[in-house]
Amino acid sequence: MNKKIKVFTLSDMPLSPSGVGNQTRYICEALIKTGKFEIRSFGGAIKHPDYKPIKTEQYGDDWVMYPVNGYGSKEQVRSFIRQERPDIMWFMTDPRFWGWLWEMENEIRPLMPMVYYHVWDNFPAPHFNRKFYESNDLVVAISKLTHDVVKEVAPDVNLKYIPHAVREDVFSPISEEERTELREKILGKDSDRFIAFWNNRNARRKQSGTLIWWWKEWLPEKMMRPV
Repeated sequence: MNKKIKVFTLSDMPLSPSGVGNQTRYICEALIKTGKFEIRSFGGAIKHPDYKPIKTEQYGDDWVMYPVNGYGSKEQVRSFIRQERPDIMWFMTDPRFWGWLWEMENEIRPLMPMVYYHVWDNFPAPHFNRKFYESNDLVVAISKLTHDVVKEVAPDVNLKYIPHAVREDVFSPISEEERTELREKILGKDSDRFIAFWNNRNARRKQSGTLIWWWKEWLPEKMMRPV
């Protein structure tokens, strides 16, 4: 039997509902389901009731999560690498949280590649991140904008674009019959109105208030009746 590739992840706790936590969980689950990988995770960014290693009934020994404060520390990473001998390091969240980890690149990269799954939301391109981008073996961009940002800031970095992961059993097209049934259930059979669905997090940087303001400006008053 071939030895599974051991991936060491650092991020929000993968069982938490944050965006980073969800993306980490989706990626870890996808890797495990290939049968080729096992995961060891430092789960941070939340207050933990205790620090015992966590396994799930579904994945057992293929995925072990270690609760940590913040996102871990240099000492914890060194100890983990000595004990577990992972093959790949994969980490995700805003670069401002990883300065301490990139300071260790000379210790880590001779042993395993460092893969940074990155998101950056807007231009101008953050040229102050160049030294961070260049401290990885691979930068994976979660959006097209992030890809363009990294390409401008650090053109020589090994860069791949892998968009946000979603659960296909939840976010998937429905049939024309199902759409008609849902529309009639909400608006009735003879309505000429249309339905717009917006799904977003209520965060200041998402500018939800601006979107609502422009929606009101664009729509005629007669179309603003509540459903």
